[in-house]
Amino acid sequence: MANSKYEYVKSFEVEGEVMPPNLIVVHIDRRDFRRFSEVHEFEKPDDEKALNLMNQCAMAVLEEYPDIVFSYGYGDEYSFVLKKTSKFYQRRSSKISSVIVSFFTSVYVTKWKEFFPLKELRYPPSFLSQIVCCASLEILQAYLAWRQRDCHVQNQYNTCFWELVKKGGKTEMEAQEILKYAKEQDRNELLHQQFGINYNGTLALFRQGTCIFKTEVEDIVKYNEDGTPVKRLRRKAGIFRSENIAGRRFWNAHASLLKELGNFSEDCFKTNPDYIRSFLFESKLMPSTWIVIRIDGCHFHRFADVHEFNKPNDKQALGLMNLCAEAVLEEFHDIVFCYGVSDEYSFVLKKDSQLYQRRASKIVSAIVSFFSSMYVMKWKDVFRKKELKYPPSFDGRAVCYLSNEILQDYLAWRQVDCHINNQYNTCFWSLVKSGKSKSEAQNYLKGTQAREKNELLLKEFGINYNTLPLMFRQGSSIFRVKRENPTLLENDASSVEKTETKIVTEHCNIIEQSFWEAHPSILD
Repeated sequence: MANSKYEYVKSFEVEGEVMPPNLIVVHIDRRDFRRFSEVHEFEKPDDEKALNLMNQCAMAVLEEYPDIVFSYGYGDEYSFVLKKTSKFYQRRSSKISSVIVSFFTSVYVTKWKEFFPLKELRYPPSFLSQIVCCASLEILQAYLAWRQRDCHVQNQYNTCFWELVKKGGKTEMEAQEILKYAKEQDRNELLHQQFGINYNGTLALFRQGTCIFKTEVEDIVKYNEDGTPVKRLRRKAGIFRSENIAGRRFWNAHASLLKELGNFSEDCFKTNPDYIRSFLFESKLMPSTWIVIRIDGCHFHRFADVHEFNKPNDKQALGLMNLCAEAVLEEFHDIVFCYGVSDEYSFVLKKDSQLYQRRASKIVSAIVSFFSSMYVMKWKDVFRKKELKYPPSFDGRAVCYLSNEILQDYLAWRQVDCHINNQYNTCFWSLVKSGKSKSEAQNYLKGTQAREKNELLLKEFGINYNTLPLMFRQGSSIFRVKRENPTLLENDASSVEKTETKIVTEHCNIIEQSFWEAHPSILD
């Protein structure tokens, strides 16, 4: 990032490192799953296709991030366990949590048509994520036992509930009342006696949830000239199920789990959810401060190369980022301003925001996940002739700023960075396209000042930097504006002023105070 007088704002960033030897678990679950399942008409009580889609997303996460060695999921949630020696993102909680939920979301949207070929994805799905710090293997064992117990209890209840509604002729209110005080045995008897269902005979996918982890398997890598296969052992993610995933019999039977995490010395029969919840890595952001959520594309140099983005700026790619940011602003009403450049975006939440009770992980993951979802969904609208070759991902962080002045300095820092990087990249790619190697271009530009870069562009390539598109030089600012719209009253010649709010995207100078004076409502 560029050096400038505004760079002091970086001192407000706090790195939430999960200290070793804590085991890191990333727990994700869908935002407003009930509405999503109703809108997309998922089968009740369990939709096998929807669950298998979740499993495929988890499988992709394990393949993408080698530090994840075990995952468990059911319903609309998944837990990912990192190996005990992990240095992934230097164990920074926000980075780990956000990048995993982002990638999971992107895969979910990408694979939707594989599982629901005849069903349109009607709106962007998104997920929440948070870190669980397991101080010992015994706590991880208790955590897994808790999640599987929750899977069983929820599934048994939902199976009873929907049988009563769909086959028993009960209203949802009546079904709730019948099950209000029913114990586990009561629910089993209800299913068996009234509906002829042996609960223990229902699909293990529904009752037990799904474990995914890597084991060594023989894989054919090539064939000899005579047609005989050449096999090698390789680690490959697979799906496993068990009545008790926290039991010694299941866990200790798998060498990969023993190696990366350790062995369970005893079985876990009882869990205390409140005790386990105490290990949630959760921080509430300082009250009465501006919250900025900054998201960045992960490995976007490679992503841009693979998808053949124009250098130094791809107007369509930037337009896609802006579309996603506009959608985020529309989805989250507490966001008052967005600023984006290249593969990053900053979202400013109002000072008195109580979104997710100001819990950092929830806010960051919700915004990152929704942005990722929109990026994949809108890809074909922007790149009509270009295939999305693999799911993108973004990471995010939350930073608090105490005053309007510091917030404005933060945004000024990002815009200065936009200008410096764009000027450098314009010179760099002009040199490369003229025949220089990337190394030669870097050496040529080393130590050059802004004036020298402008002269290089003008004299060598006929480019007046100051006439390049504003979006490239100043980035994109997205915010709401209020406009008074006269509306005629029915049966009356008079009119009333009706205030309308509109989302606008501008490419303007936000460093100068004149911008904020022209839009005082943003920081009100």
